[in-house]
Amino acid sequence: MGAITYDIEIPSSIPAAKMFKAMVLDADTLIPKIMPQAIKNVEILEGDGGVGTVKVIHFGEGSQYKSVKHRVDAIDKENLTHTYSIIEGDALSGVIESITYHIKIVPTEDGGSICKNRSIYNTKGDAEISESNIKEGKEKAIAMFKAIEAYLHADPDV
Repeated sequence: MGAITYDIEIPSSIPAAKMFKAMVLDADTLIPKIMPQAIKNVEILEGDGGVGTVKVIHFGEGSQYKSVKHRVDAIDKENLTHTYSIIEGDALSGVIESITYHIKIVPTEDGGSICKNRSIYNTKGDAEISESNIKEGKEKAIAMFKAIEAYLHADPDV
């Protein structure tokens, strides 16, 4: 199995704790609300949202994929970190064993935050993933982050 890793950092004017709450703790209900074309709903198969929780994410009409199974590997509310893996689903395209995401929301001096996201694509055998697929994944992650940020700006009481 091979592994392809990429990192992105996305700055935000939203405070770190508020962004973590929206992007991680409230994501199962918030993202389908603000981006229904991307994610229709999230169904918990087992667990309570903490480590070991397994969910099925059903993609919206605008997605080329139907669903993925997602497992929570680690969550640290104090340090604003979250690790989860996509372990099944058509988005793995038959060549990826799993995709692991490490997210850390870091406060900035100006009261905003930076989302640091490391994605690790674990491929089956010697399979390779095209740069265009990686670029597409980055663009979707940035779009989701920016949609959450815009929602929090529009509704600051959330």
